[in-house]
Amino acid sequence: MNRGLMILTAALPLALAGCDEKKAEAPEVVRPLLSQTVALRPAATLRLPGLVEPRISTDLGFRVLGRVVARDVSVGDLVTKDEVLAAIDPLALELAVRSAQAEIANAQAQLTNAAATATRQRTLAESKSDSEASLETAEQAEKTARATLAKAEANLAKAREQLSYAQIHAEFDGVVTATAVEVGQVVSPGQTVLTIARPELRDAVIDVPEMEARRLSIGAPFEVMLQLDPSVRVSGEVREIAPEADTTTRTQRIKIALVNPSDAFRLGSIVTVASTTDASPTLVVPASAILADKDGSAVWLVDEAAQTVSRHKVTLAQGAADGNGVVVSAGLEPGQRIAVAGVHQLKEGQKVKIVRETTP
Repeated sequence: MNRGLMILTAALPLALAGCDEKKAEAPEVVRPLLSQTVALRPAATLRLPGLVEPRISTDLGFRVLGRVVARDVSVGDLVTKDEVLAAIDPLALELAVRSAQAEIANAQAQLTNAAATATRQRTLAESKSDSEASLETAEQAEKTARATLAKAEANLAKAREQLSYAQIHAEFDGVVTATAVEVGQVVSPGQTVLTIARPELRDAVIDVPEMEARRLSIGAPFEVMLQLDPSVRVSGEVREIAPEADTTTRTQRIKIALVNPSDAFRLGSIVTVASTTDASPTLVVPASAILADKDGSAVWLVDEAAQTVSRHKVTLAQGAADGNGVVVSAGLEPGQRIAVAGVHQLKEGQKVKIVRETTP
């Protein structure tokens, strides 16, 4: 029994040594890796169709209710400032003026009578032939008559102002771009009758995808060309950017002010606008490649020769993240390979195997 125990004791260290050798000989696990070679993204050229529209366009309408009896202009007509463009039947307004004039005549007669009565009462009061109360009553009647006359004069001024609303006058030199009513139609106050625009101030209006619109700013340069003849061109600058994107198309409306456009850029012309939205090429990497922790932002660089990864600190451009990735402003060079997936599972110096490469 003792002899068997001695044999077992002697064999145990040999068995343990064999296990250690097996563990030491176990190959290291090589992790499959999805990676990408960093490359500069060239300046993106934005090229979209647009429409030439007036910068200043005004809808004109009557300020009072009435039936249209004249519309002297049509779409495309040139108009001058203070020119009569349309009119409604003025009969009711003219009668209101006459009524106000009659009220003034009546008020003036009442004032004359009240003034004469007050004068007589003052004479009687001075001679003690009548009471002070009668004088006060007469003077009060005179004040009332004066107030009635002032009210009648105000009503006449208002009636004449209303009569002037029976016609629409051009507010500035321009061109008629739309008409909304015809002769004989009854219109309500404020209803649009026609639209005029200033043709010398023109914009190229385009709808830009939301992601591209983020790169634009007021004053950004554009080149605008006619679609019918691309050789006819004019420069422009972004004048207005819609604050919100359209809920359906997810585009933002951009208005580009044309700088000294020729007559070829007529209102309604279809144009093509082009601009370089980025000032210089940038390094863009997928957001999934960024390892962010308390030490800052980093990426895993891939050593293709050794097939290992190493942590590398990078600096991200502020506010430059979009649906295509994030912009790296420092820490990376074109041509370097980085891991783009599973970055939180990698370790320093870990062996990897490149199984698939993504497109920058």
